[in-house]
Amino acid sequence: MNETGRAAIRQTLEGTTRGTTDQADGFDKFQLGGYRADPSTTPKGAVVVIQEIFGVNHHIRAVCDRLAGEGYVAVAPAIFDRIERNFQSGYSPDEVALARRFIANPDWAAMLRDTEAAIDAVKDVGPVGIIGFCLGGSIAYAAATKLSGLSAAIGYYGGAIVRLADDKPKVPTQLHFGEKDAGIPLSDVETIRAKRPEVEIHTYPGAQHGFHCDERASYDKASADIAWPRSLTFFARHL
Repeated sequence: MNETGRAAIRQTLEGTTRGTTDQADGFDKFQLGGYRADPSTTPKGAVVVIQEIFGVNHHIRAVCDRLAGEGYVAVAPAIFDRIERNFQSGYSPDEVALARRFIANPDWAAMLRDTEAAIDAVKDVGPVGIIGFCLGGSIAYAAATKLSGLSAAIGYYGGAIVRLADDKPKVPTQLHFGEKDAGIPLSDVETIRAKRPEVEIHTYPGAQHGFHCDERASYDKASADIAWPRSLTFFARHL
């Protein structure tokens, strides 16, 4: 993207447990919200965290806080702000149904622009990684293939990755899938493996979609407790 695509996070006055609610300018000067958490020591690098369909909610902010606890600046852009500002959702059936409207006709280009704004906002910290969950997992993979400024990418149960697998990531990439994910058959995972042998792929027996989120009914602690350290090790190796 050319220089008009650059952006900078501007901290607002609203605070949270560890981080702050921020804003960024997209390349088209759209005011994008988000959440940023900073480590208490000199950062090792930065990680962009891409949400599920539930917005930058408590879970995504907690992921940012965990990454800050590991020494990374973590920023989660609110990629639904172009549709509805500050959208956040829980995980009840009614809330899931409401959140699904955001992906009925997703604007991938806009979400990638806003992802790049977040990358640009933290690039001065050091090497930048990206991690995403569900929708965010697919965006993280797409970012690894299309955007500049990344050093590593991690995607959790991204359902669209199989449709993007002809595109080769430009940075080391790690993917995580549950073997019991009703929305991502193992045949899709095997297609990704075949097309992208250079990508590190892990599957988790018994794990469903959303297995990493401890606020969802599909949370699988045993799988999450394996996947998260793998993710941290991957970032430590490449950031």
